[in-house]
Amino acid sequence: MSEETHDQPRKMRGATAHPHLRTGRSLWADSPGLSLPSKRLSQPLDVDVVVIGAGISGAFMAYDLSHDFHVAVLECNAPLLGSTIASTAMLQWELDSPALALAEQIGLADASRVYQRSRRVVNDLIDIVRLERIACRLTPKASLYLAGDAYGARALKSEAKLRTNIGLDSVFLRKDELRERFAIERSGAILSQGSASADPAQLAAGLLRRAIKRGAHLFAPEEVTGIMQGGDHVTLVNGSGFEVRARHIVFCCGYAFPKGVPTNRAKIISTWALASKPIGDMPEWLSKHLLWEASDPYLYVRTTTDGRIIMGGEDEASADRQSDPIILKEKGRTLTRKLKVLLPNIHFEIDYAWAGAFGHSTTSMPLIGAIPDMPNCHAVMGLGGNGITFSALASQIVGATVRGRRDPDADLFAFT
Repeated sequence: MSEETHDQPRKMRGATAHPHLRTGRSLWADSPGLSLPSKRLSQPLDVDVVVIGAGISGAFMAYDLSHDFHVAVLECNAPLLGSTIASTAMLQWELDSPALALAEQIGLADASRVYQRSRRVVNDLIDIVRLERIACRLTPKASLYLAGDAYGARALKSEAKLRTNIGLDSVFLRKDELRERFAIERSGAILSQGSASADPAQLAAGLLRRAIKRGAHLFAPEEVTGIMQGGDHVTLVNGSGFEVRARHIVFCCGYAFPKGVPTNRAKIISTWALASKPIGDMPEWLSKHLLWEASDPYLYVRTTTDGRIIMGGEDEASADRQSDPIILKEKGRTLTRKLKVLLPNIHFEIDYAWAGAFGHSTTSMPLIGAIPDMPNCHAVMGLGGNGITFSALASQIVGATVRGRRDPDADLFAFT
């Protein structure tokens, strides 16, 4: 693949497109400003840190570590593809598992720490975008979590109370309040502050561009074919035939689980998304809120700065279903019907339809940290529905370790 084609996203296998419906193509594939200076390895390399993966998690990692270290980013395909280009980029601190459900799995104290840290990370993410002036259409938003078939109004009322008790800004809305404020017919909802939305491809490109400006190098396509441990360093063998030696290796492979890395029962999930053509008569409140429901499978909805609606969901526990163009059409019809029931006055005309895969853990929490029995190797996996938020978190946790410190919440997300 030539350097000139590195930024051209691949169409989904078997999918075709026509002028009026970009089936199999993410909305973000057409975002401006995605060009990145990547190259092939032409000689052996010796650096402080190698980041494997040039998606959103690799971008946050390279951005953080390039402040203090000589960093190389290796990507086996073209940068920004995979789960990053498939993301709907709802930047939330709320996990797929409510705090009450998470508390049943890991205990109330640790569940509270997870939610509180996630909330702080969203603030940190927003601060980075503003500090670096990354043009990624970042828009702060509130979050509206609707009662559904998995958690009803009574459960959401208890969830809102728990969140309030641990210092998180969440308010339970009764059925009548929800109808009056948002014209939505559900038995209740939680209204929370502190979320955001963005263009994930532009965000990742902006972070990588800042890292490169500080001396990081981006090599693509470069596939790692072997790893050799050597005392205080690690040596990578790749398809170019040149060894890459580093003090630390960080796997940021998105939904691809590296061989030899324990998954802690994480699995690959397929998900589907649609983007509308710009809508002129959208309710004002909808542009200020992220909308999602406590159902299984659930529907989620957000807007863009140019007046589109993005929605997604219908997740399935399969790594392959997202590759089928026939299923993509079926999921598109299902999502459109669900939106019509939820927001009957919205005319949703599909412009883009795409699917993707992501790693999901049993707790909806990511796996971040040192890889057991692999000295100087770290990994970021199982990011789930909070992929971008957890990517920023991972850069903080791994960044602290590489600098010889320990993040106070590292134990929550560790592999062991």
